[in-house]
Amino acid sequence: MDLRTFAFDDRPDLHEQAEEIFSAGWPEFIFHDPVADQQMDRVRQWFGDLNLLLVDGEDRIVAGGWGVPLRWDGSLKDLPGGYDESLVRAVALHEAGGPADTLVIAAAQVREDLQGRGLAPEMLGLLKSAGERAGLARVIAPVRPTSKARYPLIPMDEFMSWTRADGAPLDPWLRTHHRMGARLLRAAERSMVMTGSVTDWEGWVGFALPASGSYVVPGALAPLTIDRLTDRGELVEPNVWVQHR
Repeated sequence: MDLRTFAFDDRPDLHEQAEEIFSAGWPEFIFHDPVADQQMDRVRQWFGDLNLLLVDGEDRIVAGGWGVPLRWDGSLKDLPGGYDESLVRAVALHEAGGPADTLVIAAAQVREDLQGRGLAPEMLGLLKSAGERAGLARVIAPVRPTSKARYPLIPMDEFMSWTRADGAPLDPWLRTHHRMGARLLRAAERSMVMTGSVTDWEGWVGFALPASGSYVVPGALAPLTIDRLTDRGELVEPNVWVQHR
């Protein structure tokens, strides 16, 4: 397969295709993270060199990914809370004019019909190389395990410890990072926080939420909490911090 790499901003002709590809396969609620919504315009404006598309010879996007630069001292204590806080810290650092030293890979995705062909490690490798060119010495990622939604009641600390007989992580997406030499650091307990009204959530999950309480909803990594008195639903999703060599 003849593949080329472009910065997202260099190919505006592919933006509509990218939106279709990268919205496929995700639960609707994932697009309703208010913290991410507040930061995303500045992320796209300032960190375009870390937003990449992998394109075949017929100008079809086969994969994409993006990241943000921030400062991290290498300790577990200094890790961001997860995806949301990574965006906030990257934007704040840029606004303050401070130097970044770490790439946070925020997302990497392969087109659904091409998954399982080794393109995910290639995309991750391209992002790591972009970080190196930007002078970022470390690479970390708040990984959203693809199979965690099967076990929403299991704490992420426990889930991330599950392994196969060969010692590799049970989860396929964690296993991809592991095979590239990444090590699991710790759970990111509040990586993403999605909020909305009860009506919003009923539309996003596709069924009634008639009482206050916790609900297991399709695609979620943790239970959804509904409070009908305040007309609010909140889903706090954990991720797993990994560090690439």
